[in-house]
Amino acid sequence: MQLIKETAARPGEAWALKWTDIDPQSMAISITPEKGSRARRQKASHQLLAMLNALPKDWSTVFHRPDTNPIDSLEWFRRSFLDQRSAIAKKLQNPRINMISFKTLRHWKATMLYARTKDILLVMQTLGHKNIKSTLVYTHLVDFQNDDYVCKTARTVDEAKALVEAGFEYVTDVAEVKLFRKREC
Repeated sequence: MQLIKETAARPGEAWALKWTDIDPQSMAISITPEKGSRARRQKASHQLLAMLNALPKDWSTVFHRPDTNPIDSLEWFRRSFLDQRSAIAKKLQNPRINMISFKTLRHWKATMLYARTKDILLVMQTLGHKNIKSTLVYTHLVDFQNDDYVCKTARTVDEAKALVEAGFEYVTDVAEVKLFRKREC
């Protein structure tokens, strides 16, 4: 689930992930497309890489054994997810948790990325879509009214680097100070 949340991979794309698709040096994961979409390379957090690294590396694929029927293996995985989701919903007494699916995580990633960047082409690239109309389906949850920014300044390269790493974008220089901004979410 963390893989789908971070990379916006489709469940089938995540299921087909191979160990060779994971590059811990550059902290990136290559997504092999399905449904005629585009291949893409997504950043991965230290947490995700640690979670993946903790899995057994007995086969070339990360999540399923190639010596089993992939459909049976995927069905077991799906059933396990549904059982765990149901148990969590019961424990937290929140039946809405039962509405969460793997696709929900993909929608969440797209929605949060758009809300943060307002860059529909970046969302399209992240999702691997070839047609912008497919991507627009994901923006229905976004409040288009908020155009407020958080602004920060940097006087040194280290300060500018920290702001870029925190998601700020460079705007301009004013009196030897670099201005950065990030949309409020």
